Amino acid sequence: MTAGSLSPLAARTEDLRKVYGHGEAAVVALAGVTLGFERGKFTAVMGASGSGKSTLMHCVAGLDNPTGGAVFIGDTEIGRLKDKQLTLLRRERIGFVFQSFNLIPTLTADENILLPLSIAGRKPDPEWYDLIIDTVGLRDRLTHKPSELSGGQQQRVACARALMSKPDIVFADEPTGNLDSRSGAEVLAFLRRSVDDFGQTIVMVTHDPVGAAYTDRVVFLADGEVVDELRSPSREDVLRAMGRLEPAGGRTARPATPPGGRVLLPGDVAPAHSEAALLPGSSELAVPPSEGTPQEARRVVED
Repeated sequence: MTAGSLSPLAARTEDLRKVYGHGEAAVVALAGVTLGFERGKFTAVMGASGSGKSTLMHCVAGLDNPTGGAVFIGDTEIGRLKDKQLTLLRRERIGFVFQSFNLIPTLTADENILLPLSIAGRKPDPEWYDLIIDTVGLRDRLTHKPSELSGGQQQRVACARALMSKPDIVFADEPTGNLDSRSGAEVLAFLRRSVDDFGQTIVMVTHDPVGAAYTDRVVFLADGEVVDELRSPSREDVLRAMGRLEPAGGRTARPATPPGGRVLLPGDVAPAHSEAALLPGSSELAVPPSEGTPQEARRVVED
């Protein structure tokens, strides 16, 4: 991992805020989050749909711009970077693993793994390359294209790609969400090993208490705020914590509902031409009070 910082934290936020929409339709996704991610540790971020966990990850990873507050990768405040500087930081110091794999279908597994380095005009460290390939168990699949690989193999390709540039931190957004339990366990075991054996820092957004039990720490969000955390969690610890949060955390990400307005839950309806704001990743709407009973309506569905 890059030795460009003496900070014990690979990333941190200070009073991080994110608001979607404006005025009466504004929805607060992050409500002043101050949080640090330790180097060489595996952290899970959990919460109900709409709690702000994916928004937090996207802002810390430089994929989305916060409304306020600050984000640091090491000692670098990314909000002060110009576009080209931010692109370079993401390429060299941040790794990404997504639920949908995000592999290039026309490239082989090997070409996908090396793609970030190829774009940067860099050659892989041969020893590191061999170590990563053998660790993910893909030596005999390197010439295969994504369509010729199982879901678990595709995600292992994505993990290898994320680690190949030796990033300061890897962000994994629901990395096992599209996998069966066996393939998911293989990916989680690889992420765990990358922390234990390589000193990698990983932040994983997940709904899965089994996946969270692979981590060193679980941070829980509700209504855009950090409300709890666990160290060295077990599956049972995570389930108990989630159970405690259900009544208090609700299902929304703090909709900025105006006086007299309302929040629509799954199964409710909103006017077809409503100004209601749907929080990304959520199933709820904040509806301004001026909108009466709809004559033409649409149904709010689960995400």
